[in-house]
Amino acid sequence: MTGPILLSAALVLLAVTVLGRVPIHDWWARACEFPRLQIATLALAVMVLSPLADTPWCWWVLGVGLFVLVVQLFRILPWTRLWPLQVQPAEPGQEDRCFTLMVANVLTSNRNSDDLIRQVRDREPDLLLTLESDQWWGDRLDEAFGDWPCIIRIPLDNLYGMHLYSRLPLEESEVKYLIQDDIPSIHGWLKLPAGYRIRFHAVHPRPPAPSESKESLWRDAELLLIGREIREAGHPSVVAGDLNDVAWSRTTRLFCKVSGMLDPRRGRGMFSTFHAGHWFLRWPLDHVFTSEHFTVGHIERLDYFGSDHFPILVTLCYRPSRADEHEAPEADGEDRQEARETIREGKAREQES
Repeated sequence: MTGPILLSAALVLLAVTVLGRVPIHDWWARACEFPRLQIATLALAVMVLSPLADTPWCWWVLGVGLFVLVVQLFRILPWTRLWPLQVQPAEPGQEDRCFTLMVANVLTSNRNSDDLIRQVRDREPDLLLTLESDQWWGDRLDEAFGDWPCIIRIPLDNLYGMHLYSRLPLEESEVKYLIQDDIPSIHGWLKLPAGYRIRFHAVHPRPPAPSESKESLWRDAELLLIGREIREAGHPSVVAGDLNDVAWSRTTRLFCKVSGMLDPRRGRGMFSTFHAGHWFLRWPLDHVFTSEHFTVGHIERLDYFGSDHFPILVTLCYRPSRADEHEAPEADGEDRQEARETIREGKAREQES
């Protein structure tokens, strides 16, 4: 009986692997893109156990497991140290061109603000972006950081509140509801001490999940809309937030192609921020993307503070002279068409609802 059981397990892993490649917005298909590392680990385990099965079962188990492992590794290896860096490391000096950003999904129901505030004070970021922050969280954050020069407050009780605290000037800042009228995002200009201005986008789209949305359409449309605007404008840009999507997903890869944005984690590690409470179910859900004008001074996942997300800390340096050291992703005609259709469908569906 060992052979049929192992083969059944391998076929389940194969089915999940194939579903992750199906170009549909249904939540159950998009969810298959998240646990690629876990699927790869299980495929390896099935292969190791394959000698327990009699011939010919062992060869089928080994073959299917190997195929699944290769496909999954193909997607996740760029987010390991085995891959070349996509964003080059910063050189010492000219710190007035650099800034540090902390992103923290606080989990609305979490009331352990002290541990987050302690980490902010220890790390002294130039910007603090919180997600899922309601009025209670806003009050606690204001008590600690209300004297920062620039603050944008969007306290909401629907899990999509946002607060942005900045020691650096934020200019022409706007709160927008790009696709859905209850999902905000923040857009503005961040002025560096050296005088340069960079475009900053803070986002937290709705996830594809049974309790939130049966489709990823609205998430995908919001990310692709921002990506298209970044490409068309051509400004030095940074996108940060909980994208409710993993770094290697179809949508995030399309976002990078459409926008030309780079992922500082590629070649450095996954820096998996969710789920903070389950070590065996973690993936990179909180993101910072940059245009080719930046280098990376530091990136780090921070400590647990009661949320289901870990905070992430990134130091970026504005170095447009080194842009040619980066190979920005490019969208082809098919990619651009897919992005246009997704944006159009997302807007149309929201208007109908």
